Amino acid sequence: MTIEVIPQTMGQQFGRRSWAEPWKIKMVEPIRMTSQADRERAIVEAGYNTFLLRSVDVYIDLLTDSGTSAMSDRQWAGLMLGDEAYAGSVNFYRLEEAIRNYYGYKHVVPTHQGRGAEHLISQAVIKQGDTIPGNMYFTTTRLHQELAGGTFVDVIIDEAHDPSSEHPFKGNIDLDKLQTLIDRVGAEHIPYISLAGTVNMAGGQPVSMANVKALRQLCDRYGIRIYLDATRMAENVFFIQEREPGYADVPIATLLKEFCSYTDGAWMSAKKDHLVNIGGWLAVNDHEVFDKARNMVVIYEGLHTYGGMAGRDMEALAIGIEEAVQDDHMRARIGQVRYLGDLLIDWEIPIVCPVGGHAIFLDAKRIYPHIPQDQFPAQRLAAELYLDSGIRSMERGVVSAGRDPESGEHRYPALELVRLTIPRRVYTQAHMDVTAEAVKAIYDDRERTRGLEMVYEPEYLRFFQARFAPLKD
Repeated sequence: MTIEVIPQTMGQQFGRRSWAEPWKIKMVEPIRMTSQADRERAIVEAGYNTFLLRSVDVYIDLLTDSGTSAMSDRQWAGLMLGDEAYAGSVNFYRLEEAIRNYYGYKHVVPTHQGRGAEHLISQAVIKQGDTIPGNMYFTTTRLHQELAGGTFVDVIIDEAHDPSSEHPFKGNIDLDKLQTLIDRVGAEHIPYISLAGTVNMAGGQPVSMANVKALRQLCDRYGIRIYLDATRMAENVFFIQEREPGYADVPIATLLKEFCSYTDGAWMSAKKDHLVNIGGWLAVNDHEVFDKARNMVVIYEGLHTYGGMAGRDMEALAIGIEEAVQDDHMRARIGQVRYLGDLLIDWEIPIVCPVGGHAIFLDAKRIYPHIPQDQFPAQRLAAELYLDSGIRSMERGVVSAGRDPESGEHRYPALELVRLTIPRRVYTQAHMDVTAEAVKAIYDDRERTRGLEMVYEPEYLRFFQARFAPLKD
């Protein structure tokens, strides 16, 4: 059989060129293929909650990109350079230098992961009765703010709550909403603006450079600080590079440092952008805030030069910070997410648009319009996807939103979503094809699906541990 090689000029003639990931596979981890009977047993045992599934029962794991990425050969080599001294580990100073170089903040406090940093900043600056404005809530962030005595208020632009809106920066803060809130509660009762890059609950939607600049100017008039959830900021600045005039030729690393320069500090779950399995940090410019956080980290996390991480973890993290801002890496990372999104869009399956940075978000309200929100349509959709093909995803709707602390009633967000989260450097394009075909099978059979009832509900962050059962016809 003769294989015809198509020259590059012919590819250009047809208006397309294939792309490939900027890495090659050196090691593989076998995964288990499951049967329909296996999956039916597993989902019942898990109470129809994908968080309670055992990983051995999962074929393609799209639950989260948190700590699930593949480390590079340099990162694995870095593990052998771990200085496990209790105090003053050389790896901490490598990490501190990397954060200062790429993010620009003065003072660094390491933590075991992102929610450790959320806890520190909340306890350090929030007082009872404070209001914390932000561009849509995130589950653990809002809980830490509430436990510190504050109240989160959403001031994101309206387009963020519309899954079909094609606004290029749906993560932007609505400055008019923020001004109205400042006038109502007083700037002295706003300890900081909680600004997230590529807003998770909105579908991984970015914030523009123009928006953060304008936000900085508004906050400077009132002396309000801006703290950044930098968990996926490298992805955020990729969209700035791609969509915002004047930035097309600016490297990811340069854009990241500029964006951070308009903020007063950041917390980070290093398990996302930074390509490691564990770790986080808090970085601020204000020495007084740093001093409080550094003192508290000793109580809750570990000494201020390791913060719950081993020396080898900090070394891998320092290397990951450098790798995360490489333009080729980020193009491939976002490219894989888009590949899956484009397949679903071509099949007219409702998803959040435009496609975000770290995941595809299925719109459960439009897929299951016959299931009311108090019957948890997104939770059911995630369970159905697992039953069909062993693919694990995550609910991001009424279950994740939790209950109003005053009324005790369910919070009903405008978005009722299922997140297909793509780990970095883990799965191939073929895995994305399998995932898309599984979603289509569920979508084609959508009319027969019924809702769920919640049969167990924990006090905090219920989406992690709640249990459900199918409603009877």
